[in-house]
Formats: sequence, C-alpha cells, structure tokens
Amino acid sequence: MMTIAYWCILAVILLPYVFGPIGQLPGLTYEQFKTPRARQPSLTGWHARANAAHMNGLEIVAGFAASVIVAQTLKAPQTTIDILAMTFVGTRLLHGAFYIANLAIPRTMAWALGVICIIALFVQAA
Repeated sequence: MMTIAYWCILAVILLPYVFGPIGQLPGLTYEQFKTPRARQPSLTGWHARANAAHMNGLEIVAGFAASVIVAQTLKAPQTTIDILAMTFVGTRLLHGAFYIANLAIPRTMAWALGVICIIALFVQAA
C-alpha cells in the first residue's frame, strides 16, 4: 500500500528537478541546453545557488528513502513515519528556497532538521 511516507519519497526524488531548472533556464540558449553540465561551472549568484540546491537535493534522496523504507519494514508507527516524512519534505522545500535566497543560517537549520528527521525515522524502527 502506498503510504504518505512513500509518496514523500517520490516528492524528494522530484524536488531537485524543480530547483535545478530554476537556475538553468533564465538566459539559457539552445546550445547551452544541449550540454547543460558544461554551463554549470559558469553560473553565478542565485543561478549557482539554485544549482547547488539541486545537487544537495540529489545527495539526500538515498538516506531519506532508506530511512522511510526501514521504518516501514520494521513496523514503526505509521502516523509517526508519515509526520516525519512530511516534515522532511518541508525542510527540503525550505532548504532550497533559503539556498537560492542566500540565507545561509536558515538554510543550514533546514538541512539539520531534515537530517534529524532521517535519524528519527531510523530510531522509530529500533
């Protein structure tokens, strides 16, 4: 059965593909579109930060997915799993927004809260 937490995994998988294009699209030419990775090192300002939010989002997917799957497999309370998973999605939305806005301390706090959610999911499974 697809739980809210499983849908949150899908959201976390897709979320980096919201932040990445935000930084790539403004001013993107067709030639750059054909080789987007070649353009990434030349990005500056909020464009570069959007790309960094994209990359950071990709990095965290495996840990979050594993934590949800382990918690559900070991029959942690489903309501708790769902709340932690939805909280994690919220932290990732905030993290990306704070990253693009160049708000380092709130960005780090959102990242840390997300990591705490991952840890809490594993602890719930114990």
